[in-house]
Amino acid sequence: MFVFVCAGCGAALTAPLSQVALPVHAHQVYGNGTRLPVLMEPGTFAVDPEPGGPPRRREDAHDGALGAIVIAPGDTRGTLLIPEKGGGHCCGVDGSDGPNMACRACGLPVASRIDDCSLWQAVWLAPDAVRRRRVGSADAVPLSWAELMAQEKGTAEEKGTPPFEPVARWGWPSEVNAPWPWSPRWEAAAGHALAHLLVASQGRPVAVPGGLTEEVFQRALDKLLPAGRPPRRAVLAGPGRPAPDPDAGILLVPLHPQTGATWTPAGPASSAYRVPLPLGVWLRLGSPEPHPPVPASGVLPEGVLRDDPPVPRSPRLFRADRGVFRHTLLRLPAVRTPWLREIMENIPPHARTGPF
Repeated sequence: MFVFVCAGCGAALTAPLSQVALPVHAHQVYGNGTRLPVLMEPGTFAVDPEPGGPPRRREDAHDGALGAIVIAPGDTRGTLLIPEKGGGHCCGVDGSDGPNMACRACGLPVASRIDDCSLWQAVWLAPDAVRRRRVGSADAVPLSWAELMAQEKGTAEEKGTPPFEPVARWGWPSEVNAPWPWSPRWEAAAGHALAHLLVASQGRPVAVPGGLTEEVFQRALDKLLPAGRPPRRAVLAGPGRPAPDPDAGILLVPLHPQTGATWTPAGPASSAYRVPLPLGVWLRLGSPEPHPPVPASGVLPEGVLRDDPPVPRSPRLFRADRGVFRHTLLRLPAVRTPWLREIMENIPPHARTGPF
């Protein structure tokens, strides 16, 4: 584990933290006036591998220093807000005026607190203003895939990231029975995976498994890829699942939540294109829906007791996050091919239309 300290005076600025992979939704800007929760789990930190100032970034370029560190706001220690650096102020602060948190001991600006609407709540430590200090005697070894799956044992309702979740909005009254929108985490995960699916398609149609996977990806794939040629087949693959079929050229696989590495199959399937998905989303795609989207006939099986109502799911079609999609595709080498470049140029820069 590590503690981050002030580069100026050495004072501790955080609680002890363990490193995990940067969430794919770390720089997502979601909706208008929405109140998103905290980005990072307590006791964890992640490092952005690209240069960038928190949290708003131009679509095709980054500002700021390389390697910003993101933590949960509750894990900060020994810091003070800088009142004159309160950029944002739609519903909170967004760090647009530069670091808005200072070391309590020496006054050095060290971090940016983010809590404005439509942004994930977080504290981004400035990499040139902090130092990492090890605490404890040994590094924690990342869990194996088998250990991760053992942690996820349970019913379909308990596994992974729910596809629908309530999202509050500033200035709007709460509606108890209102439909839950598609999860922002799912929209970001789909935008990230969709960029990889386009590269894996090689310009051909792509067919994904039915059910929730089809609902999330197929409409966008049919909209963005040309029809008329035999489709490439994408299948879910990963720990605990049967070995993928030899004819599946695209594998939807989980990302390790601690290391960020994609799961890799053994044997001939290792040559297939691996499309990365956050583990929580991948688990839900591989599990049956806990409640069907329409009323089912018949009665509950003998011995099954249930009085909880189904989730009031969103009536709208699923849309991948356009910003995450663009950000991901622009950083894949294949984007230089003419047909992918044309797709990028034909996506409206702001409007949420079609699959976005």
